[in-house]
Amino acid sequence: MTIAICPGSFDPPTNGHLDIIGRASRIFGKVIVAVLENQRKTPLFSVNERVMMLKRLMTSYQNVEVDSFQGLLVDYARLKNATVLIKGLRGMGDFEYELQMALVNRKLAPQVETLFMITNNDYSYLSSSIVKEIAAYGGDISALVPAEIRDLVLQKIRANDEKQQF
Repeated sequence: MTIAICPGSFDPPTNGHLDIIGRASRIFGKVIVAVLENQRKTPLFSVNERVMMLKRLMTSYQNVEVDSFQGLLVDYARLKNATVLIKGLRGMGDFEYELQMALVNRKLAPQVETLFMITNNDYSYLSSSIVKEIAAYGGDISALVPAEIRDLVLQKIRANDEKQQF
C-alpha cells in the first residue's frame, strides 16, 4: 500500500485543501494529512486546534489520518513509511516555491517522490491567508471553508481581533 502525505499549515483548512485531500485519497491506499508545526510562523490556530478541525473534516474518509509534525518533512515521511508527498498548486508562484522544495527533498530522501496536484479552478484563488483576511473584515467565508468549521474560524478571528485591541 502506498502511503502519501498531504503536508501544510492548514491555518485554517479551506475547501481547496479538502479538494486536494479528497482527490489524493482516491489515488493512494493511505493519506496522512500532516499539520506542520512551524516555530517561525505565528498561526491563528494552535496545532491541536488545526488537527481537531481536520479530524472533524476527515470522518468520511476511511483511508485518511490526521497528524502533526515538526522538523523536516522528509524525516517525517521516513518515520511514517510514506513514499509520496502531495503538494497542491494554485499558480506559478506556488510552483516555483514547491519545485525548489521538491528538489531539496529529493536530494535529502531520493526514495520519496513529490506529486503536484493542480487545484480545482473553483479554488485557484483560495488560501488560508485570504480566508483570515476576509473574515477579519466581516466578509462571508461560507464558500471558502467547510461548513463544519466556519463558525470556529469566525469565533477565533473575533477573539484574536479583541485581543489585539487591548
